[in-house]
Amino acid sequence: MKHIICLLLVLSVCFGGIAQTQLDSIQSLDEVVLSDVKLKQYAPGFKIEVLKDSVLRTNAQSLTGLLAFNSNIYFKENGNGMVSSPSFRGTNASQTAVIWNGISINSQLNGQTDFNTINTTHYNDIAIRSGGGSVQYGSGAIGGSIHLNNTLLFKSHFDTTMRLGYGSYDTKTGSVSSAIGSDRWSVNVGLAYNASENDYPYLGTTKKNVNGAYNNLDLNLNLGYFISDNDVLKLYHQHFIGNRDFSGTVATPSQSHYEDKNYRSLIEWSHLAKAFNYQLKVAHLQEHFKYFGTQSTSNFSYGKVNTLIVKPSFNLWFSRKIKLQTSVDYTKYDAEGTSFGTPSRSNVSATALLNHKVSRAFSYGVNLRKDFTSTFNNPLVFSVDTEYAVTKHYSLQLNGSRNYRVPTFNDLYWQPGGNLDLIPESSYQVDLGQQLSFGFAQLKLNGYYIKTSELIVWKPNTIGLWSPVNIASSQSYGAEIEGHAEVHFKSHYFKLNGHYSYTVSEDTNTKKQLIYVPFHKANFSIAYSYKKLALFFQHAFNGDVFTTEDNLKGRLTSLPSYDVSNLGLEYSLYNKGNNTLSLGGTINNVFNKSYQSVAFRPMPNRNFNIQLHYKF
Repeated sequence: MKHIICLLLVLSVCFGGIAQTQLDSIQSLDEVVLSDVKLKQYAPGFKIEVLKDSVLRTNAQSLTGLLAFNSNIYFKENGNGMVSSPSFRGTNASQTAVIWNGISINSQLNGQTDFNTINTTHYNDIAIRSGGGSVQYGSGAIGGSIHLNNTLLFKSHFDTTMRLGYGSYDTKTGSVSSAIGSDRWSVNVGLAYNASENDYPYLGTTKKNVNGAYNNLDLNLNLGYFISDNDVLKLYHQHFIGNRDFSGTVATPSQSHYEDKNYRSLIEWSHLAKAFNYQLKVAHLQEHFKYFGTQSTSNFSYGKVNTLIVKPSFNLWFSRKIKLQTSVDYTKYDAEGTSFGTPSRSNVSATALLNHKVSRAFSYGVNLRKDFTSTFNNPLVFSVDTEYAVTKHYSLQLNGSRNYRVPTFNDLYWQPGGNLDLIPESSYQVDLGQQLSFGFAQLKLNGYYIKTSELIVWKPNTIGLWSPVNIASSQSYGAEIEGHAEVHFKSHYFKLNGHYSYTVSEDTNTKKQLIYVPFHKANFSIAYSYKKLALFFQHAFNGDVFTTEDNLKGRLTSLPSYDVSNLGLEYSLYNKGNNTLSLGGTINNVFNKSYQSVAFRPMPNRNFNIQLHYKF
């Protein structure tokens, strides 16, 4: 297999000068605008759902709030605004990859992304890719991946959007973003701020959420410039600063405080030719946290990781139907922290992605990747996918893949408890999808199976010390339904979205359902607009979950199912040319339901938010 990868790399270079295919203008535009080309061009057999600006604008600004009501992903939150972890197709949080403009941003400390630290305000679209993606995106993309995309528009334009909001629990939000450009250059810049006392009452008790205040600031800057007719240089930068008081449980109050900073910078140079494109990405990521056991002390523990990524890639069109992308990635991680010393790691990976569009109705892809890591051996991973349009309205998708997740710095070096003998997790999976499309409506049905071995699990050892070991294996299987419909009638506009998933995720030895994985999850939303008025209603259902491995139902061993609904209204106060001013309001948890997504950590009661939106 190593020889195959090397051969594909050589072919991409050798044939670059002699292939005679003319690039389609849309293909060139994708190269210029979309940084994560793999997501769109090398995944015909994968289920991908894209949430556009209209959905992003009417939903919560955190990634948790957005996806909880608009995807099949289940979330558990340690209280409103606190640490948020996803479960994608029954996998755990460290098996879900988050991709920022084509670069994985999962923490090198715990392998996860806290979805309450991702502000969605300044992204042009957010894509949800279901199924294994380790070939394209590396470690952790087992259950699926979430893609945060910034696009740069190369035509004459100048737009500014401002939002101000106020809500329950002294919640304040504000953001401003501007986009300006010409056919040669483009600039996007945005600033967003969120703050809340977050002192909501615990329904059914006399207590409230104490020590739950938070505030965060998010800066985005994206630049693009054509240095020649065929060469474009782009810069993406994100800067997030967050402060949170970590709330406790119903029974045990907390006094802890947490500060985190995330810096992400990506420079990208692309050369666009008729039959052969190449691209160079250089990225620097830094994650940094401080944890205070009590707010009255100046003592804290900390951790920091610097990541450097250098990634050249080559795109070759052998014909209008066959295209190949090859890349060689170099990644260097340097960390330091109170509990794990100063570890470092380097990784080199070679990737080859082949897509063949046999006909208008049939296409397939074959993808390979091999990683060489300084600390352990990674498996060769692959994916094969295909799409076949049976009719104009009905198509089939099929993909199979092998994926992996490497041990994190916490897994290896945490003191006390780290385990240097860990090996990467390995996963095999298959996914069959069907799509029905009738112009105004689309329906998707997917069935999948995932088998994961060498799971890394933290367990107490013989002396009672918690330590990670490769002992567990699991399997997940289930079905997903996704539906969308849009109807226009004179000045009336209706939009309907819905998701349902049935998930079995179990330990292969005990046949017990894994904790915090519901068998059933569903959501739907309906939006309606008429002239100056727009409103939406969204509802989410999460089935009951077990909180202990014995799968017993009870107050201390499981959480009951719950329903949550939100209602929003917006009215256009002024609309002339490019200038619009609107006033909106949202009622969250309309029916005032008492619920918990993590045991003994209640979520908010009924609450409201008012927002002023100005665009010019």
